[in-house]
Amino acid sequence: MDIKATALDFTPMHERMDAYIEQNILSCCATLVMQGQEIIDYKTFGYMDLESKEPLRADAIYRMYSNTKLVTSVALMMLHEEGLFDLDDPLAKYMPQFDGLSVLKPDAQSAEDVVPAQQMVLIRHILSHSAGFSYGFIEPNSVIDQAYLQGGLNVLADSSIDLEEFCDRVARLPLAYEPGASWRYSVATDVCARLVEVLSGQKFDEFLQQRIFAPLGMVDTGFWVPPEKTDRFITQYAPTDLLDPMKPGLVKADDPVNGQYNKLRRLLSGGGGLVSTVADYVKFLQMIVGGGAYGSVRLLQPATLEAMRQNQLAPGVNVAFPMWSMPGTTFGLGFALKQTPQATEPPASQDEYHWGGMAGTHSWMAPNAGITGFCLTQRMPGFWHPFSHEFKAHAYAIAGS
Repeated sequence: MDIKATALDFTPMHERMDAYIEQNILSCCATLVMQGQEIIDYKTFGYMDLESKEPLRADAIYRMYSNTKLVTSVALMMLHEEGLFDLDDPLAKYMPQFDGLSVLKPDAQSAEDVVPAQQMVLIRHILSHSAGFSYGFIEPNSVIDQAYLQGGLNVLADSSIDLEEFCDRVARLPLAYEPGASWRYSVATDVCARLVEVLSGQKFDEFLQQRIFAPLGMVDTGFWVPPEKTDRFITQYAPTDLLDPMKPGLVKADDPVNGQYNKLRRLLSGGGGLVSTVADYVKFLQMIVGGGAYGSVRLLQPATLEAMRQNQLAPGVNVAFPMWSMPGTTFGLGFALKQTPQATEPPASQDEYHWGGMAGTHSWMAPNAGITGFCLTQRMPGFWHPFSHEFKAHAYAIAGS
């Protein structure tokens, strides 16, 4: 990667990220900052694994988890540009199993306490997590997530079914709310991946390779790590105390040679299945901040990306998690949107659009500040962790206009 020389001093950010390694809170970390499409800082910290203490490689391979969602959303919007669907088309027009869905009653005690849905799930709903689907693990004691687990939908542990069967199972379950009425993080982006297959006539991985990865030169991005690349695959860790994100101590959570990514799984998860490198994924980010083009390659028109950055949620509905507060945040077509910066955030963060992965791979684009941030680790869970907030604060303070 070419790094443009500037007079900016990123030392305070580097020192803070390094402290997370020294304190055994993270095993590794990589940070990258762009102005426009130009990389102005890239730094690696820590280790490929804590046993060997091999330094983190610049070409290391990361489990991207939900950073996959941005790629899937772009893929589906490429087909929208080709006129293959309208955003207000019912999903059932292309995937009939999603016709005649039911919705949990507000006071439901079980998955059988349902009424017929009054609204159809629209394609804009699945791009914005407002369809009424769920995930099965974020609120595990809820009626809806219990139904997902009992219905054989455990995306963290079971990749034995393909996208078609996965969507068939989703369609047999009730919705958490009327389509379009609320926001709930969910398997909706996996449904988007299956819709890409239906509309394109290609397997999801083949579509991504042909239409996104090959054109952008993303040579190490895919749904598994082949044997010849395992020496570049980072060991994943989990904290010894899941409830205290700043408590030192890590234990191995996924092995880079004999782990879940060392063979191609049947479920090509559009919500969380990709592995990638910093060099690969930054090309995707450069395409996004470039209005859909990077170099001579154009994947989307600027107007399409502008539409993706428009709030799709009903009035008064915001992004919300049981365990993470994301105040002032709404959701577009694949991106979370910062509509109201908080008191601790710079005014230039207004209209920032972003998402991240559960093991701590965050990317955010800040058009008003003219910068993009990309911060990665392999800590499960590492989503919405203090390290990523500190990285962002430093990036804004040092490079934000």
